[in-house]
Amino acid sequence: MSVITTPAPTTSLTIRGLAATAVAAAATAAVAAAGELAGISLIVNGAPIPVPGFATLTVIFSLAGLVLAVALARWARHARKAFVRITLALTVVSLIPDVLVGASVATKVLLMSTHVVAAAIVIPAVARRLSA
Repeated sequence: MSVITTPAPTTSLTIRGLAATAVAAAATAAVAAAGELAGISLIVNGAPIPVPGFATLTVIFSLAGLVLAVALARWARHARKAFVRITLALTVVSLIPDVLVGASVATKVLLMSTHVVAAAIVIPAVARRLSA
C-alpha cells in the first residue's frame, strides 16, 4: 500500500519565495550595473556600493519577507491581504533612507528603483501562494 503525500502549504510558498528571491537579487544587481554603466554613481555617503551588494541586500530582505509570509500563512486569517499590505508599507519605508543619504539625485533614484524592482518581483510571487 502506498501513501500519497502532499507537500505542506509552506513548502510551495518557500520554494516560490526562494526562486523569487534569486530572480530579484539578479534583477537588482542588473539594475545597479546598468545604472553604473549609464554613468550613475554608486557612491553613497562617500563610499561606493559594490554591485553585488545590491544582490546581497535583496536576498537578506527578501528572506525576511519570506519568513513573514510563512508566519502569516500559519497564523493569519487573511494571509495574502496582510502580506501584501505589510510588504508594500515596508517597501515605502525602505525608500526613506535612500532619500536621506548623501548622494546625487540620480543615485537616489537608482537606489529607490532597486527597492521597487525587488518588491515587484518578490511580493506577487509570494502573495500568490498565500490564502486569500
